[in-house]
Amino acid sequence: NAPSPASSFQVNRFSKATKSFILRSSSLPSNVFYKNSVKNSVKNNFQETSIPRGGSVSSLHSTAGAQNEGTQKQLDTEALGKYALAAGIQMSLFTGAFKLLDVLIASIPAIDASSIPFPAVAFLFYATALKSRVFNPLNNQRPDRAKAVDGEKSAGFQDRVMPSWTPPGVFFPIMWLLIIGPIRAYTSALIFEANGNVFCDATLLSFIFHLTCGDVWNTINNSERRYGASVPGVICVVASVVFAATQYYAVDPFAGKLLGATGLWLVTASALIVDTWRLNPGPDGERDPLYPVVGEAKTEFEWFSSKE
Repeated sequence: NAPSPASSFQVNRFSKATKSFILRSSSLPSNVFYKNSVKNSVKNNFQETSIPRGGSVSSLHSTAGAQNEGTQKQLDTEALGKYALAAGIQMSLFTGAFKLLDVLIASIPAIDASSIPFPAVAFLFYATALKSRVFNPLNNQRPDRAKAVDGEKSAGFQDRVMPSWTPPGVFFPIMWLLIIGPIRAYTSALIFEANGNVFCDATLLSFIFHLTCGDVWNTINNSERRYGASVPGVICVVASVVFAATQYYAVDPFAGKLLGATGLWLVTASALIVDTWRLNPGPDGERDPLYPVVGEAKTEFEWFSSKE
């Protein structure tokens, strides 16, 4: 039987529709592949950017930001400038205070600088060594002594991953208060007598420079917790004590050797700082660069900061 005109029309219509579908479908695999690739990429990126343990969505955003930055960590030039300015202020204030002390002593006829008791001069330098940070505008906080003795967390001590060979907390106050402090005081008093009983003296100011380096380093390590920048910082502290010891040695060899001996403790502390840096990588899993990085901390002058 010959097909009717109606059935022929339906067959032709079906053939055209099938052909059109096949033609449209010929470009489908590439589009589907592209969409699936984008979908899988987003999914994989989300899975790889995991939320840190104990973190939140904000932690996820900061982690993603750190990954986007990659290895491009910008030098914090503002922080470097503030470190240098704070050191200059501290040195200037100490120089002015020592000069004023010399003038006051010279202006009182009843007092002769050479007659000042040695223990009094040593006590002055002991107080200077312990409280030098009062002339520094940065936040130079030290670890809390009581918490350190008890092994509790404090700024710069047990508030980060510490090396297994870290001495007990009670060891640090003993070293600074009973050994390092008295040595600094005694040797500086010797230089005061040997240099004509003058406080504002270039040799003694080299010791003040050593204290200044230590105060700025305390800001970097304890207050701001810049693990990378604290490494060259503590090396500067060691270099400054070597410089001060050579200046002392030129005036009084015994005083120079004794002050230089404190460098042995500082070298040990430096090794501790380097190991601490190694054990505390940043959010991206990499160790911090050996310089202050923008965003890892904010350097402020504590003298001018508002306290709530």
